[in-house]
Amino acid sequence: MKAYLEIDETEELESAATCLRDKLLIRVLVRLGCRGSEALALTVDDIDFSQGMVRIEHLKSRVRLVCANCNARLGRSHVFCPRCGREVDETIAEERFHRRMRTLPVDGETLDLLREYVSQGGVVSRGGKSLIFGINRHRAWQVVKECAERVGLPRLVNPETGREHGVSPHRLRDGLRFMLCESMTLVTD
Repeated sequence: MKAYLEIDETEELESAATCLRDKLLIRVLVRLGCRGSEALALTVDDIDFSQGMVRIEHLKSRVRLVCANCNARLGRSHVFCPRCGREVDETIAEERFHRRMRTLPVDGETLDLLREYVSQGGVVSRGGKSLIFGINRHRAWQVVKECAERVGLPRLVNPETGREHGVSPHRLRDGLRFMLCESMTLVTD
């Protein structure tokens, strides 16, 4: 059992897609290494076709727990506040969004697919934005799962927990990081 997909397996996954949108989704997840939510939030305005770049908004949020009495930061397992010493009966959860942008280069083949998809009218207008994919996270997960089943890709093991998982959008992201680490190791050897 392995933790990540190999490059040829990601290509098989992409070729198993039944429509251009699904193929493009898998390609963006694999080649850009973005989170599923980041890929689904891509708009036409985020793509610079002339420069071959894509701007991705980092969409991960974090929940911070604080003491209701003194606002000291708490961990999930705190029984007593480290600052005021009172028993933690109640906490206040503050959700913090880290909104930062990163710009990534896009290979020519992916850029051509994006151009074709946009010109064929695959873009979905929602809330004043022209979304590339226009699907929700659950549907994106289904697309990846169905394509993996079509080509018979094996289940993957989470290297941290040892649990088995099917191929998912996040596993595609992890696979890119693993491939980059391996290629850097090969260069330095």
